[in-house]
Parts: sequence; C-alpha cells; structure tokens
Amino acid sequence: MDAEKEDILIDGIEEESSETKARPKGLGKKMMIILGGLILLLGAGGYFGYTLFFLDQGKAEKVQEQKAKGKMVLFALDPFLLNLSDPGRHLKVAVQLELLREEDELKVKERAPKLRDTLILLLSSKSTDSVSSAEGKFQLKDEILLRANQAMDQEVFKNVYFTDFVMQ
Repeated sequence: MDAEKEDILIDGIEEESSETKARPKGLGKKMMIILGGLILLLGAGGYFGYTLFFLDQGKAEKVQEQKAKGKMVLFALDPFLLNLSDPGRHLKVAVQLELLREEDELKVKERAPKLRDTLILLLSSKSTDSVSSAEGKFQLKDEILLRANQAMDQEVFKNVYFTDFVMQ
C-alpha cells in the first residue's frame, strides 16, 4: 500500500504541477490585459479630472486677478429723507452706485445734483406697498439704475446698493 500511496502522491503532484504550470500562463495574459486596461482607465480618468477641476480653477483665478485689477469704484450719494406718495409715510435711504469705469467718477461728481433730483422724483413717487417687499426693493434698484444712467446720458453705472433703507 505504501507503494500505491507513493504512486498516487507522485501522480497527484505531477498533475498539480502541470495544472499550476498551465494556470500562470493563462492568468498571466489575463492579468496583463486587466492591468493594462486598468492603467489606461486610471490615466484617462486622471486626465479628465485634471482638465475639469484644475484648469477651471486656473481660469477662475485669472478672472479674479482681472477683477482685482479693475477695482470696484462706488459713488455714494448723501442719504435721502423724503415723503412717499402715501400721506404721512417717510423713507430714509442711502444709495451707493457702482461705476463701470473708474475714469467716469469725475463726470458723476459734476452731475451729482441732476442725479439726486432724478432719484428724489423717483423715490417720492413710490408707495409704501411698492417698496416694502423684497421684490419691490429689487425693482426699485433696477429703476434707480435705469434712471441714473439716463441722467448721465450714457451707461455709467453697473449696480445700485442700498446702505440704509428705513420706512416710517
């Protein structure tokens, strides 16, 4: 029996060794294909991730640098205290206008009385209901921007900011 067991063990070892020799060749090719595909996939993902995230950040930084060069210039008007169209209702508002170009600041200073007159006429024509809601304030900002640019005879202002807004 010992001889038979040895033959079986030797036959089993020989069979196993032939199977293990055959597997690495098949697994090797498959592993190489899988690894190559994985490397290709990771490379493509890295490229697209780089172009989507890092290049966009670079562009955003350039835009911020350009904005920093063209600093924001604000022209502050003295606060307005006026009557609304509703009897007994008053409005106190302070407005700052953002200029499109820094060089227009001198022109705006020269025409400040005309600009104030235009805004006084606009603001005093408003009712409490029309300016008490957030939507009404946004509409008022749009109207102020339109009228202010009309008073300057060209587009000079970019945005309107309320720095004080009190109704009574």
